[in-house]
Amino acid sequence: MAETSATVVRDTTRLVGDAQAGDLGALDRLVTGHLPLVYNVVGRALDGHPDVDDIVQETMLKAIRSLGTLRQPDRFRSWLIAIAYRQIQMHLRSRKMTLLRRHPEPVDVPDPAGDFAERTTAELVVTEQRRELAEAGRWLEDTDRELLALWWQEASGRIDRAELAATLGVAPKHAAVRVQRMKAQVDLARGVVRALRARPLCPELSHLVRFWDGTTDSVWRKRLARHVRDCASCRVRQGGLVPPEQLLLGMVALPVPIALTAALQAAIHGGSAAPAMVTAAKGTALMAALQNKVLVAATATAVVGGGFAYAVHHSPADPDAPLSVAPPAVTVTATTASAPRPSAAPTSAAPSAKVATKADIYVAPDGSDDGDGSAAHPLATVAKAVATVRPGQTIALRGGTYRTTSPITITTSGTAAKRITMLAYSGEKPVLDMSGIPAGKWAITQRADNWTVQGLEITGAPDQAYVCGGCENDVFKNLAIHGSGSAGLMLRDAGTVGNQVLDSDFHDNQGSGLAVQFGDGDGNQLRGNRAFGNRGDGINLGDFANAVTVQYNWSFRNGANGFAVGGGTPSAAAAHTVRHNAAWNNGGHGFVDEGNPAPLTLGNNTAYRNTGLGFAVTTAPATLRYDVAVGNTQGEQGLSATAKQTHNSWQGEAATFRSADPKVAEGSRTAGGALPSTTFLATTNGAGASMTGGD
Repeated sequence: MAETSATVVRDTTRLVGDAQAGDLGALDRLVTGHLPLVYNVVGRALDGHPDVDDIVQETMLKAIRSLGTLRQPDRFRSWLIAIAYRQIQMHLRSRKMTLLRRHPEPVDVPDPAGDFAERTTAELVVTEQRRELAEAGRWLEDTDRELLALWWQEASGRIDRAELAATLGVAPKHAAVRVQRMKAQVDLARGVVRALRARPLCPELSHLVRFWDGTTDSVWRKRLARHVRDCASCRVRQGGLVPPEQLLLGMVALPVPIALTAALQAAIHGGSAAPAMVTAAKGTALMAALQNKVLVAATATAVVGGGFAYAVHHSPADPDAPLSVAPPAVTVTATTASAPRPSAAPTSAAPSAKVATKADIYVAPDGSDDGDGSAAHPLATVAKAVATVRPGQTIALRGGTYRTTSPITITTSGTAAKRITMLAYSGEKPVLDMSGIPAGKWAITQRADNWTVQGLEITGAPDQAYVCGGCENDVFKNLAIHGSGSAGLMLRDAGTVGNQVLDSDFHDNQGSGLAVQFGDGDGNQLRGNRAFGNRGDGINLGDFANAVTVQYNWSFRNGANGFAVGGGTPSAAAAHTVRHNAAWNNGGHGFVDEGNPAPLTLGNNTAYRNTGLGFAVTTAPATLRYDVAVGNTQGEQGLSATAKQTHNSWQGEAATFRSADPKVAEGSRTAGGALPSTTFLATTNGAGASMTGGD
């Protein structure tokens, strides 16, 4: 292997010795030369998680500070990878402890690292089995995913077995056993993927998943793996698996952000400690100089390092430079001088509904369920209000925080002539804090029709926040749903017909932000929504059998895809209409068909700087018109042979953005709850998403 040749080892050993003697140039070459290796180990294990850059930085700084203690310079690579491996484990443990502190009762904590395969590997694959391997990463335990990331480096020739074993702290023979066990788990996970993709599902599996919400927590990981092992029907589908090393070998390395390299170099060369570095003797004097120097310089470069403190996939390294990955025919004009940075959660994501204060039932945090629900004697809980309401009535929630400890179920339906309305009292902001609900329970479950739910903020649900099952003609408007342990809002089940989700924000949920999944029904519409910072997809239509209209929505900074427009089966394909939407800085694709064979319509959408493809429409015979894709890591588009495309940016249609700064788009909504008016990603030729916003 080129990476582990005797020449490279000798050069590395010499650089370590020179750096320990105080040679800053040698230290620079040592750090920058090994940065790609560390970045790929961490990046593959955590798969583009927003903390990847920070973990890589901390790994390199720890190595710099401790370099004087390394007694065997020829083992520098193994020593460095071991530091990275420990940092990965510390990160995963800290994330899990955070979730456990929030849910003190026993709970199966969702995988906090994200899915190394779905959000990184899947963007590199071109064959069906690579796609299966990508999805299989969701079903691995943390320890197997960490080992897979290390083994990936071995399979690609970047490290050897001895270095892998040293990282694990075991003998090479024991490392081989662990690798074989991990590969067996990978193959089992691939079997789970195939079983879930099979159409039709085997009857036993169909029965097993009837209440599954799509999350890959430890309980479902074990249940589905056990089924695949024991089910003869599902085992038949496991034939012909290509060894994973053959699938991994063709995958490219993750590029190291320029800002990360620059920050570490500044930490090495800048600051008043430099003279001491040059003259310091090996050992404690060098370490003292390194520690003082690195801590001071790293603090400074975090400010000037071009957005280094943010995730690589969420912030460009050089906002003033042209986008080199954009096709020559597409020009991008960024009118701002600073890098686009993730904004805080909007402060007015769920504005109070502008309605009269008169209602039939009032609820207030300081009310009492023994009251009559009048304005003078309001109820205390939403659960009592929805159990009391009748068709044609309105429930008004006064401002303040409602600390809910039991799930809420809505079963009373309105009629077309007498809708039921639940909304915020005029000018006030009710917040439903669901963190007290037992783990594993859905916070709000609605199985009722002809409702309008407006102006509420829902936070902290341990599982699904709001599920509407088999609902008809419901309207969800001006909602803010965030911080849930699974999806924000999900419409699901058979008979999901004619519902609308409007002008709402879904952010920082552990699953998808907004989902229409696992059901069927016509006439559902998503319009004016934002999904951002969610661990899964921003907007997800997976396994929904009928067409959904998705227009004027923005999906950004999600861990997976911006818009996953899958759904249905070959016999019941879902021909979604997806128009005037924008996806930026997502960890997966901007828009992906997920194997949906239906004739999708995608028009005037924009995909900007997503980690995967801009438009991954590899199955659907879709029609794409006036779509724009710029700066996406794996390319602007990957289309099926039957796709029809006209006037798209990758076909040479000029697309000049009026602004590349997302600050306003990611900020507060208007007073009326509409998307903010912004020139971000707005083009001068009418192509791409409509970004005008406004009331």
